[in-house]
Amino acid sequence: MLAVPFALLVFAILESCISFAGQEVMANITDDVARQLRTGQIRQANVTEATLKSMICSRLEIMVAKDCPGLEVDLRAYPSFAAAAQAGFNIQDGEIALTGTTPATFTVSPGLAESINMLRVFYKWPVMTDFMAKSMANLKDGNTLHFASMTWKNEPFDD
Repeated sequence: MLAVPFALLVFAILESCISFAGQEVMANITDDVARQLRTGQIRQANVTEATLKSMICSRLEIMVAKDCPGLEVDLRAYPSFAAAAQAGFNIQDGEIALTGTTPATFTVSPGLAESINMLRVFYKWPVMTDFMAKSMANLKDGNTLHFASMTWKNEPFDD
């Protein structure tokens, strides 16, 4: 009689722990990529959506499926920290909707030296256990959103 509730509890704990570990790995990767951008190790001319996703995905694949399905990135320069603070997102009809930015689509457009930038990384994490999907999922297809963000001012490196 206790085996079923115990098994449900164990699966719920495992699902939550794996999801949390994936979120932390993604946050660390976001911090490292932002540091490389901030210090000029990665230059504006070398950053495209594909290269940025590749940098993140190559390290995130330890926790997620190959080629990181569900990975979205948004990298922009802002005129001030107050303008960057206006950038947000919400979930509408099971999809990610960016707010406070123009355009309101995922963009990769880093700034030059001494510019203010924000990197936002979104990953649609699949909920593995069926009975947890209803309580954990907040996106379509039984996924839950993992999110990491960094805002910084670039150092005065040579463009």
